[in-house]
Amino acid sequence: MSDENGSGRRGKLPRSLYERELYRLQTELVKLQEWVRAEGARLVVVFEGRDAAGKGSTIKRVTEHLNPRVARIVALPRPTERERGQWYFQRYAEHLPAAGEVVLLDRSWYNRAGVERVMGFCTMEEYQRFLRQCPIFERMLVEDGILLRKYWFSVSDSVQEERFRRRLQDPTRRWKLSPMDLESITRWEAYSRAKDEMFVHTDISEAPWYVVESDDKRRARLNMIAHLLSTVPYEAVAPPVIELPRRPPATGYQRPPRDLQTYVPDHASELRK
Repeated sequence: MSDENGSGRRGKLPRSLYERELYRLQTELVKLQEWVRAEGARLVVVFEGRDAAGKGSTIKRVTEHLNPRVARIVALPRPTERERGQWYFQRYAEHLPAAGEVVLLDRSWYNRAGVERVMGFCTMEEYQRFLRQCPIFERMLVEDGILLRKYWFSVSDSVQEERFRRRLQDPTRRWKLSPMDLESITRWEAYSRAKDEMFVHTDISEAPWYVVESDDKRRARLNMIAHLLSTVPYEAVAPPVIELPRRPPATGYQRPPRDLQTYVPDHASELRK
């Protein structure tokens, strides 16, 4: 099988170049955050794509220097019994931003068009209703003033499998390898067809899909962040003038003896080069 997006693999972006540009873009993201807060804007960024396509690591870089009170990551678990009895979009609407907030959806309402469709977790009637209602729902969000951006992270089958193998061998990332991930290997073409059909119905002018080629995670992160910044008309907001106050003179305070408190052992001093 070939690359999902039809492009050949390119060499990895050099780390020094990547880190320099990432820091520059993250600085711009902080400016964007301050503009959102000052203007009372509402920004929703949808991250979708295959398992191991790099969505999570990109979200991590986007939010690394942002205020978590302004920029929230929403990654919903399986719906509860009560949520399964609600209108499908209801539990997602609950997490939409208020004025001055950014919400990043680590997977979104598009679960119905992907995992649920391929794995048979929804009925055909529910799936078709989603395809009809989703464009209406998103047009309502945009009409109400929400800035909605949708990114699809595209990865080739060979790179996906390579990343799965690395997860399997890495004790710090093995938890990321779920039974659903393993299923995605054997259902590659089914997911491709589901994605294609989803795009036909939901790639609308008011809220288009933007595809991020993600075989090289470094390129993917930079490309996605740069594009997001280019689509929002933010401006630098003058920061408040802050001066550190002078520390007042000492008045005789004495710190309690060290042996009255329990200290964390100095593990670092035991390390050897």
